[in-house]
Amino acid sequence: MFRKTLIACAALVGLACSAVPSMAADKELLIGTDTSFMPFEFQKDGVYVGFDVDIWDAAAKIMGVKYKLQPMDFSGLIPALQTHNLDGAFAGITIKDERKKVVDFSAPYYESGLAVLVKADSKLASSAQIDGLKIATKQATSSVDYLKVHDPKAEVSSFPNIDNAFLELQSGRVEAVVFDTPVIAYYAASAGKGSTKVLAPPLISGEFYGYAFPKGSDLTAKFDVALKTMKENGQYNAIYEKWFGKAP
Repeated sequence: MFRKTLIACAALVGLACSAVPSMAADKELLIGTDTSFMPFEFQKDGVYVGFDVDIWDAAAKIMGVKYKLQPMDFSGLIPALQTHNLDGAFAGITIKDERKKVVDFSAPYYESGLAVLVKADSKLASSAQIDGLKIATKQATSSVDYLKVHDPKAEVSSFPNIDNAFLELQSGRVEAVVFDTPVIAYYAASAGKGSTKVLAPPLISGEFYGYAFPKGSDLTAKFDVALKTMKENGQYNAIYEKWFGKAP
């Protein structure tokens, strides 16, 4: 009798344990993003849209996961991944060695760099002429690191939101904005059209964005498989063309 009871209990425990994976699979992932990074992620009519958003949404469908987007400042994304308060994050996050020490990155999905934006009537003709100027950029980004090393005499103002940097330029409080090339180009062709210009050549090229996950997360490999699938079936190219007007 005692043996039968043990067997029955073991069976119940086994059923309970077997239910755990399906419950985990139904978990709603919390994905952090900075929604002031046009055209990669931004809010339009109360909805989050952009290149990164579309790529993630398509990948999530392939992975079969549910998720909720958590808007937050860019500077808080990596720390939130480190403390496992987020299951993943995207916001045009440049893959850098120091960041790879604390989070896992997906395969690269977009090639970027850094560029210089000035007012249309600026006398500056080249990005090589920005040494020692008043420059605006975004906090905790590659542009801040670049300016510290390559333009230590610059008077740098950094903001949580890149829109504030653009406003500083338009108001004349700074002479240039240094930031990610695609964002600079998008602003110059949209809100800053006619009033700003992009200086050539880019300060840096050949940097890559990645989706970020906590160290050891199985989502990294799953996302990479989904991204590879999207590139093979044409989804990636279609989303790219939607936001950048041309195929990659």
